[in-house]
Amino acid sequence: MTVRRIVPDIESADVPASVEFYSGLLGMEPVMDHGWIVTLADPADPARQLSVASHDASAPVVPDVSIEVDDVDDAYATARRLGAEIVHPLTEEPWGVRRFFVRDPDGHVVNILGHG
Repeated sequence: MTVRRIVPDIESADVPASVEFYSGLLGMEPVMDHGWIVTLADPADPARQLSVASHDASAPVVPDVSIEVDDVDDAYATARRLGAEIVHPLTEEPWGVRRFFVRDPDGHVVNILGHG
């Protein structure tokens, strides 16, 4: 399994205000907007991203970080083999990702996802 991308996720009570703040402060631009979550990227390097979210559309919490991998099924099997707490089961989401949430030993919620 290979990690493709790591994106910090920030929970926000006011997503538009947070988008305006990070856009103004860092010059980041929206590259995905589902209303409840907006992902911003550096126009000079779109791999540098940050997401702000008011909630999660299908999971019980907003994750602390999202990590895209090339084999989400392998990552899920590994998490289960390690006995990690699965916060959100492996799910095919309507917006085109397959993902699950796992809690790390310090209590942080990690969204492990894959595209297509």
